Amino acid sequence: MMRRSRAPWSRLGAALILVLLTAGAAWAAAAEPGPTVRHRGELPETIPGHRGTYLYFHGLDYGSQSLVSPLRLILNGGFGIMQIENRDNRPGKIMYGRGMRNVADNLIRPWWSIDKQGWWDFFRREVIPISVRTGNSQYWPNYTNHLLGGGMSFRMMEEYYRYHGHEHSKRWAGATLFVYHFLNETVENNSRLGPNSDPVADFWLFNTAGIWLFNKDGVARFFSEKLHFTDWSYMPVYMPGTGEFQNMGQNYAMKWHLNKSGSRSLFYHWGTHAELGMSFTDEQGRCLSVGFGLVAKNLLEVDDFSDTVDLAVSGGLFYDRNNSLLASLLLAKTKDYTYRLNLYPGLINLGPLRPGFFAALDQQYHLISGVTIGSLPLVPLGIGWE
Repeated sequence: MMRRSRAPWSRLGAALILVLLTAGAAWAAAAEPGPTVRHRGELPETIPGHRGTYLYFHGLDYGSQSLVSPLRLILNGGFGIMQIENRDNRPGKIMYGRGMRNVADNLIRPWWSIDKQGWWDFFRREVIPISVRTGNSQYWPNYTNHLLGGGMSFRMMEEYYRYHGHEHSKRWAGATLFVYHFLNETVENNSRLGPNSDPVADFWLFNTAGIWLFNKDGVARFFSEKLHFTDWSYMPVYMPGTGEFQNMGQNYAMKWHLNKSGSRSLFYHWGTHAELGMSFTDEQGRCLSVGFGLVAKNLLEVDDFSDTVDLAVSGGLFYDRNNSLLASLLLAKTKDYTYRLNLYPGLINLGPLRPGFFAALDQQYHLISGVTIGSLPLVPLGIGWE
């Protein structure tokens, strides 16, 4: 997956990640069944007529939750790197065959790519959160997007398949995550040939560890109930006139309640960006969040073996109900957009189609827009136009 430098915050962020993982493991080991206290915006863990518990998928018919599906996860995650400034938005321009061969070669022979880079350099950049230098903080997205994001996505997909009556839901979820991550590495690799340690760390360390962690009920419950971890991905659209994908990307959000009722929370939202701020929730579970931070602009080659990015300032305003995103407005001077607005199904009632809308202004203030049909959740792409 793409490398997002967090040099100014990396030491603090890495410490936070380690604290969260430690707390999650402790919660898993020590938690005992007992009465559940519900805060504002929280939903029950059980769904009538469906077996098991549901922490990340609740079968809601509004907001971002209503659009959750395997194909949408694969597209948003697999092509999310198209948001970076020096990448083409046209999927037809990607060299899939060459990318798949190179990624597979590095995954089959991980020692080859690590030997070329150097084992200490590999662990220092990809695994151990000790460096605060730009170019040496590739571990950041490994922890946030692969370990936490990938683990949560696995659990969400397992609940999705179980909700829809599929047997062997964990196998289906694992297969979905494999396709998603392999496509992501293929698109990122594109025309590159030779050793590349990025997919080695992603696949064999962090993806595997994330699935193992979130397969544990205690860990999954900790991140769901204590940090209200959720998927707030975009609504991707296809532009017939240009052959481009627009509005791609997988995003995550966390809220840490600052009081007993859950009316005020520390808020963190990230994907190819990171916004930190506050959330305010009413008694009906309606929540307004605001955050400011950084967004990835360009994918830069650090050396022959790994990549990082440069950053720009970003800000966001978000409205959700029961942790299902209904509207978001993001401001950042990235490749495609200066302003980006997403209105999810259920915010505006326009009949049985339950449409969602996307609109954005690029750096020249040209309007790009699109529509997603919420009543067709298995169709992973909407239609866009300029």
